[in-house]
Amino acid sequence: MILNHIRSIFSVKDLKKKIIATLLLVLVYKFLSVIPVPWANTEGISAIMDQQKWLSLFSALMWGWLENFSIILMGLSPYINAVIIIQLMWVIVPKLGDLQKEWEAWQRKINKMTRWLTLPLAFLQSYWMILLLNNLANWTIIDIMNWQVVLLAMVIATAWTIFLMWLWEVMTEYGIGNGISIIIMAWVLSWTPWVILNYLWSWNIALFAWLLLATLIIIYIIIKFTEGNRRIPLIYTKTWREEKSYFPIRVNQAWMIPIIFAISLVTFPWIVGQIMSNSTATQTAAIGNWLLQHFSLQNPSWSFIIIYFILVLLFSFFYVSITFNTEQVAESIQKRGWYIPWVRPGVETAEYLSKVSTHLNLFGGWFLALIAVLPYILWKVMWQSVDFIISWAWLIIIVAVILDLIRKVDAEMKMYDYSKFK
Repeated sequence: MILNHIRSIFSVKDLKKKIIATLLLVLVYKFLSVIPVPWANTEGISAIMDQQKWLSLFSALMWGWLENFSIILMGLSPYINAVIIIQLMWVIVPKLGDLQKEWEAWQRKINKMTRWLTLPLAFLQSYWMILLLNNLANWTIIDIMNWQVVLLAMVIATAWTIFLMWLWEVMTEYGIGNGISIIIMAWVLSWTPWVILNYLWSWNIALFAWLLLATLIIIYIIIKFTEGNRRIPLIYTKTWREEKSYFPIRVNQAWMIPIIFAISLVTFPWIVGQIMSNSTATQTAAIGNWLLQHFSLQNPSWSFIIIYFILVLLFSFFYVSITFNTEQVAESIQKRGWYIPWVRPGVETAEYLSKVSTHLNLFGGWFLALIAVLPYILWKVMWQSVDFIISWAWLIIIVAVILDLIRKVDAEMKMYDYSKFK
């Protein structure tokens, strides 16, 4: 059954080309991930990663390759930060909000601004990464006193970050699915075999079986959560008879963005604490040790967990309030001749959509926050760190990407079947 379905997928010529193009571009991404930045002491970095376990999480937050100081060590983090900044500017700069009414012009303007903003962010972030690793190490990873070497390393890391941004755009255009989502999924899944092998090599079969079962249960819950939506009924009255439709509002409107926001903020004090604790000044070192104690990723305190939970919940409401403009949606519904039963067009429709969105986002935000802090809560209960097969927060990305790929493959198959009858 499955083999027949796969055979039918590859029988569609255009679809086969898109799948092959996507796989080849993923291989290019994987190849780049093992090429280190010149003049970097990669052996020293591996030792730091073994000593400082939190750096593994920090590397994961950027979807980069910090372990071997790859030329794409920053991953798509600068681009994602640029996207977040531009989205926040919608609220600050009214002209950007006005451009949104003209979709094509707005999209071109936003894409151009995001690309240009990615360049300085990548350049600055590359220096910050070099400075951070040199402060943590007992040896020189990159000689920060040699500005020629530092500038060349920064330029190389920045250039390959821009190339990676171009790569996902090509993947989106010629492949199947969204390029940035596929690259992120490829990064997450690339570590899964190693996690499984670590449990098998240590003969910890019982714990592996329990984690596998827990992962499958979480995947099922996330699928239901990701696909869940509230269908707002719509009626069209510009014809001789009433036509009914609906406007869907998803439960998870913010996707993974609140977790990205929150984890960036909640880990920043820990990173600052790592740098300050190595200071020779007594007061500075004391502040650094206090930050390490209360914002530790290896030994999370309850205050850390509570702050992380609240930040995810707040950012969920904040992000949806920016991206889901109920006034524009209500205006668009009214212009197309639709209306919501028992709700007046215009202001009342916008208020109704805002109320429904807030209600759904309450469930979506709580779910995201719970998924984010659940590993830390389990650590506090079990009193030991557990490396999950796939981090439950990243499972939201993987499930969403796979569901999107399934929809696009089905759409391509239906178009192919339809074209045969033309």
